[in-house]
Amino acid sequence: MEALKGVRILDMTHVQAGPTCSQLLAWMGADVIKFENPQGDATRGQLRDVPNADSLYFTMLNCNKRSITVNMKSPEGKSVFVDLLKKCDIIMENFGPGVLDRFGFPWEKIHELNPRIVMGSIKGFGSTGPYADFKAYENVAQAMGGAMSTTGMPDGPPFVTGAQIGDSGTGLHLAIGLLAALHQRDRTGQGQYVEVAMMDGVMNLCRVKFRDHQRLTHGDLSEYSVPTYKGMGEVPRAGNDSGGGQLGNAIHCKPHGANDWLYVVVQEAVWAGLAKRIGPEIGMPDLASDPHFAHIGERRKNQQLMWTLINKFAEKYTKREFMAILNPLDVPCGPIMSTEDLANDEHVRGREMYVELDHPQRGKWWNVGMPIKLSASPARIERSPLLGEHTDEVLREVLGYDAARIGVLRQAGAFSAPPKTRG
Repeated sequence: MEALKGVRILDMTHVQAGPTCSQLLAWMGADVIKFENPQGDATRGQLRDVPNADSLYFTMLNCNKRSITVNMKSPEGKSVFVDLLKKCDIIMENFGPGVLDRFGFPWEKIHELNPRIVMGSIKGFGSTGPYADFKAYENVAQAMGGAMSTTGMPDGPPFVTGAQIGDSGTGLHLAIGLLAALHQRDRTGQGQYVEVAMMDGVMNLCRVKFRDHQRLTHGDLSEYSVPTYKGMGEVPRAGNDSGGGQLGNAIHCKPHGANDWLYVVVQEAVWAGLAKRIGPEIGMPDLASDPHFAHIGERRKNQQLMWTLINKFAEKYTKREFMAILNPLDVPCGPIMSTEDLANDEHVRGREMYVELDHPQRGKWWNVGMPIKLSASPARIERSPLLGEHTDEVLREVLGYDAARIGVLRQAGAFSAPPKTRG
């Protein structure tokens, strides 16, 4: 039994944030009907690496879905949309502000047509407030949600993170909201509107930075390697500092390439064993009892020197060799894993987090797997749909249309772009 079997989703989302959410729900067993205009999701053709094939941008975010194309600019297309609304538990959209309203379907109308439906909406900045009409992209959300100002080296510019916390992070937040709203609907019989703003989602993921923002009103932040002081206001960028109660940083290892680094966290409980192991090799046999590092307070004050000494030790070892030294000492650590490392990692493959799929246009390709593991309903990952691949299937199975009705609607242009007029 799949966890969400019996839940049907009308997925009008496109690009990344919404499809991330609907793909996760599809992997949990929901019947996700990807509702596309006749031109299809814009990402089908973006960053295309195989001619005349859906791009990896699209295929990696739209697995396990059925695609139906509908022309919402035609009365017939709108009638199909209404019929689908009445058959679905969830409708999702991430259009720009006001797009669905202009089609004649604000939330109030959708709720009237199907009082039980839950509507999920992703906006850059939400539907209220002075930023409501602004457009947002991944890096804009990171910039305005607090992530960029706190990411990067202290003396350098702000950086975006390689993880898509603005888009995919918002999709994860929406999935939680939709499942909660479904649970309430099953108790009350009434659906509701669920909104997640990208800026809000990024702020939530930056929660510890707002912790530190308030701590700065009382004093400096002793775990930061950069200077901080009471009343300084904004939280500084601090490079690879751990940002937590325990000191952590990235250590460069042999052969000192771009990703030959090991991230190491020096807990209070492991310092003595770590110091005894590395001290003799760097000419400091008494490092464990050195007053500059004996206790966490001293290590915080002298952490730049501590990291220099650990880096000196690591010069002779690869990141995997250094990791093998630290693990028996119970020192938390992990190699900086490149995309190449992860794509070929035994642990990753064993957990089905990088899975091979076949596609009729592009052939064999790989997708990131399902990160949520349900013991009684493991995910079965299937390829993404071709544009409009399931139009007739959905019309027959979900709406009960017969061939004659489908033919009439098709002739009227319900599923295709209107012909271009010559001026």
